[in-house]
Amino acid sequence: MTTGFVTREQPTATPMAHLSVHVLGNLSVRRGSTVLHAHQLGGPKPRQILEILLVHLGLPVSKDRLIELLWGASAPVEALPTLESYVSVLRRHLQPGAGKFGPLQTTTGGYVLDRELVDVDLDQFDVLLKRAQKTIPGLAYPLLLRALDLAAAPLLGDELLPAWAMEARDLHAARLTSARILASETAAALHRIDDALDFANLALADEPLNERAWTALILGLETSGRHAEGLQAYDRCRRSMQNELGCAPGPILHAAQLRLLHATADGDGDLADVLSALLMLHDQLRPPPTSEPGRPATTSSSRPEPVADSLREATDVVTSFLRRAVTRA
Repeated sequence: MTTGFVTREQPTATPMAHLSVHVLGNLSVRRGSTVLHAHQLGGPKPRQILEILLVHLGLPVSKDRLIELLWGASAPVEALPTLESYVSVLRRHLQPGAGKFGPLQTTTGGYVLDRELVDVDLDQFDVLLKRAQKTIPGLAYPLLLRALDLAAAPLLGDELLPAWAMEARDLHAARLTSARILASETAAALHRIDDALDFANLALADEPLNERAWTALILGLETSGRHAEGLQAYDRCRRSMQNELGCAPGPILHAAQLRLLHATADGDGDLADVLSALLMLHDQLRPPPTSEPGRPATTSSSRPEPVADSLREATDVVTSFLRRAVTRA
């Protein structure tokens, strides 16, 4: 049976475009099968708007702040309508046909990228690092390797000059160093000492005064039995901190140095002999213990003869070593 009514199909809503974005290295945006590169986003200013929103993924950025970041003190008189036109251009590239209904959304007085509709490698790095910080070494290590693999390229490789890009790079560099130090500590806990040393050295290349990185390196060298190298690393750390910060390494590193000294002194060879002699002489510089009432304190002239002989022998070892070193200099 038919009626006089005609059923009309409701228009199907355009699905929200989902974006996959790389900002580590050169910028690229994948929308379905389409890949957009830095030069395909409507010009330098629309591209920079996108990059600013990407490094603040999920957080609204006001129009005033965007104007400040884009132009600084030289903003044009028509900065606000110019900004809005750039955003319109950007939307046509990111979410064609969707207008304001897509990843790039308008908020009160500004814009935001919807975290549910945008995957960014920088955000993935941060998520992996946070997860690794909250779990056991066996589970943390593969997370850290994935995070560090993502961060192999520099942040915002297409943006060389803007101050906001430099600030973003500095913040990311600090997180990257933290990830490398945590990877070193985690690798050491898993007895992957070579990996631990590699990650510690990478962290120190970024931050030569990072005491936590020095600790990871020196403890790793101690664990691997490379005691002389550990002492050399401690000396580099001590000199760097003294020259640049005017301070000495903390108690953890100082304790490691003492362990390394004793471990090296217990070994074989000239260095072991010299360190053993130095440690013996160093003990003589300590204040003598307070004598009990009625009992005289021990003085250098009253030391037993074997002790005095040992001190002379230690002095001869150090003197001979210094003479040979000067001769070869």
